[in-house]
Amino acid sequence: MNKEKPTISSNYAIYGAFIIGLVTATAFRALIIIEHMDHSWVRPVWYFAVLGNFVFFFHRFRITQKRKRAVDNYHLIEKVESGSALSQGDRDVLIYLLSSIKQSPENINYLIIFLFSLLAIAADIILSYFG
Repeated sequence: MNKEKPTISSNYAIYGAFIIGLVTATAFRALIIIEHMDHSWVRPVWYFAVLGNFVFFFHRFRITQKRKRAVDNYHLIEKVESGSALSQGDRDVLIYLLSSIKQSPENINYLIIFLFSLLAIAADIILSYFG
């Protein structure tokens, strides 16, 4: 059992992944507009978006795995459910988990992707019927 204390990623990694996620999500939604304007850019933008999503989701996968491993290695669910006393190491891991969730800008990422999805749909409808 590996009980190495997990740590939060650097701000560069956190916000770098956030920016990659936003830019590539925007690129996917921009494809519908690009198709109307200059079809020759569809494939390059699609490749950029897919490769960027690969990087972004691999980063998110690693974060999720690290969180799950911490919960499992420290048996946190079992300890909390049973009301067992938590060691300082257990508390440190809980602080890591809660801080990691709180520091993550993923909720902003989801909101922006939601809004850009609506804009992409609206742009396609407008360009299809009036363009």
